[in-house]
Amino acid sequence: MLVFWFLLIALVVVVAAVTLAVVGGGSEAVLPDAEPDRVADVLPESRPVVRADIDALRLPVAPRGYRMAEVDDVLERLAAEIAERDARIAELTAAAAHSRAQAQGGAVDLHKEEQ
Repeated sequence: MLVFWFLLIALVVVVAAVTLAVVGGGSEAVLPDAEPDRVADVLPESRPVVRADIDALRLPVAPRGYRMAEVDDVLERLAAEIAERDARIAELTAAAAHSRAQAQGGAVDLHKEEQ
């Protein structure tokens, strides 16, 4: 019987505390509104996006959410394609610089032969 009274008193105290917390807050809310999730690591605007930017990107999950595995797969594919693009651009830039150097070297050689 003692346990029953203890549980009843505990229940009344909890209900009263919750009621006071909800109603007794007056014009102020008990808890402040939560800010919506935002992307923590935004993509850079001052330079091209590189694979490391995408690897570090974390998208927030909303109540209706998204399928994390699908988004992660898309981000992984995008990161791989950007890495491949960057490698190809570097390769083409090096090849163009080498071609220009050879063309300039050839022009110097032709100029020497004419003299």
